[in-house]
Parts: sequence; C-alpha cells; structure tokens
Amino acid sequence: MTLEFPEDDTVLATARASSGRRLIGLVSLGFLGIFLIYVAFTSSPGLGWQLFLLVVGGGAIWMADFMRRATEGTIELTAQVLRGSDGTLIARVEDIEHIDRGVFAFKPSNGFLLRTKPGTGAERVWRPGLWWRMGRRVGIGGMTPGNQTKYMAEVISTMMVVRNQPDATGKL
Repeated sequence: MTLEFPEDDTVLATARASSGRRLIGLVSLGFLGIFLIYVAFTSSPGLGWQLFLLVVGGGAIWMADFMRRATEGTIELTAQVLRGSDGTLIARVEDIEHIDRGVFAFKPSNGFLLRTKPGTGAERVWRPGLWWRMGRRVGIGGMTPGNQTKYMAEVISTMMVVRNQPDATGKL
C-alpha cells in the first residue's frame, strides 16, 4: 500500500488559536498596559519613572493589538507548504529536515519545532500565539490547542517518512 498526498492546494491540517487562551492573553496584556499607564499618572516617583511606565504600558497595549491581529489567522498545512491563512509562507514541506515535539525542546506551548534544510532559512517573523521563524528554525503553537498541533505534527512526520522512503527502484 502506498500513501500519497494530494498535489493540489488541499488543506490537510489547520491550527488556530483557541478562544479561551486568546481572551486571557489579550485581556492580560491590555490590563497590564492600562494599569502601567494609570500608575504613571497617579503615583510616579519621578519624571524618568513616569516616562518608563508610559513607554512600557504603551508597549503592552501595542503588543496586545499585535497579538489580536496575529491570532485572528490560522496555520494551514498542504502537501507542499506550511502557511498562514493570510498566505504567508512559513516553510516548504520539502525543506523540512527535522521535527521536534519533545518536552525539553525550545518550542511554543502545545506546539512543535521544525528545522529546515541548510540554505532555506528565511527572515525572522513572529506571529505571537501562533508561530515564529528564526532562520532555519520554525516554532508552531502557543495559543493553539494541543490536539490541532499534534495532528499537524503527525501529518508532517508522515510526509517526511513517505518522502524519505525509497521507490521501487531503491532510489530516494
């Protein structure tokens, strides 16, 4: 029996931020930003501290909005690529060299870590709560449910095994 994956743009697996984790993360960051700005105006010990609290509070509110926009999307896996729902290429399946789902891996919560082949690294990208990429390393997960990312990791692992199996002539 031969396992084949569709060659078209069929989505094999998806992962999206769970609404509960998204709500907790956004409310926490937003509350932190508002609280720091409030403290800056009501009980700041000096101008330097007041500016510091305003900058950090504004940064927390900006981060909450950045996370809100990032977690609106999903991660989609097709037979060719791993991509964001906005069309952002995360990694090509043919370039994936290693997948790490271990407990001690430097990976997002409820997620996994991919390492691509040498020379295939791309620019750094961060979608807080969903995925990040630094050179050849790609982290998938964060606010995503574990069952979605586990299924996606299993499909990628299966695709890697099928890709690395020799054909009838013994060639890879």
